[in-house]
Amino acid sequence: MSRIEENAPRNMSTSASVQNPNNERNLLIPSENMSTDTLDSGNLIDTATAMSALVDIFDGQPTTPPSLYIDLEGVNLSRHGTISILQICVLPRRQAYLADIHILGEKAFCAPSSATGRTFKDILESETIPKVFFDVRNDSDALFSHFQTRLAGVQDLQLMELATRTFPRRFVCGLARCIERDVSLSATEKSPWLATKERGTRLFAPERGGSYQVFNERPLHVEIRLYCVQDVHLLPRLWAHYDGKLTGVWEGRVREASRDRVALSQTPGFNGKGQHMALAPAGWSWL
Repeated sequence: MSRIEENAPRNMSTSASVQNPNNERNLLIPSENMSTDTLDSGNLIDTATAMSALVDIFDGQPTTPPSLYIDLEGVNLSRHGTISILQICVLPRRQAYLADIHILGEKAFCAPSSATGRTFKDILESETIPKVFFDVRNDSDALFSHFQTRLAGVQDLQLMELATRTFPRRFVCGLARCIERDVSLSATEKSPWLATKERGTRLFAPERGGSYQVFNERPLHVEIRLYCVQDVHLLPRLWAHYDGKLTGVWEGRVREASRDRVALSQTPGFNGKGQHMALAPAGWSWL
């Protein structure tokens, strides 16, 4: 394929034939004056019955653009640590939900939908239901190691950002940098976003006097709830930004590299910490 063909725009979900609700840019961002009662995620989902109802919501959502945007928090999130909270933003509902993995454990993944009998694990493992993560590697490692969940249908936003660059692709970017650079937060959005991130970081970051165990404290600290919610609410806007710039060839590369990341995270020798985690997929820096 010629370079001109490789960089030709795609006829994808951002075309006129498919309305992309991300373009409305009106997703909820918690503000300092917003109580947890205002947020749909104010209370943790910590019973099997509630989890079944949540799976009912996930099941049957549109797939173009993706409906499910996922992030995880935990103590040393990996095969060597634990998962505390799993956050899911459901784009068509403009809502995020916090599943309390610390309390529910295996029940979070095996509670069946009352409508279809499918479980959250079934949805996570479905190739036909897209799930959007930002750097899926440690999330996948923890889900596979602790709950034997083999993620499929993953779209990795970190790889999408890398694929749409016009500057060198040697190193990947972190989530905070991508949000600040590519979401185009308004002044009224950016101020509470930074404040919530700062308050949450002070509670869990050891170098700031915090502890990751705060994610396992119940009742969950209000600032941790807000911290968990706000970034996952912004993932659809990142997806829309990168999807609108992604060419057909790079879309295929992102899909393949996302699968490779999941597969690598499930190998016995996977190490999710270290400088190697900042490197682009093999060969990408020369493309």
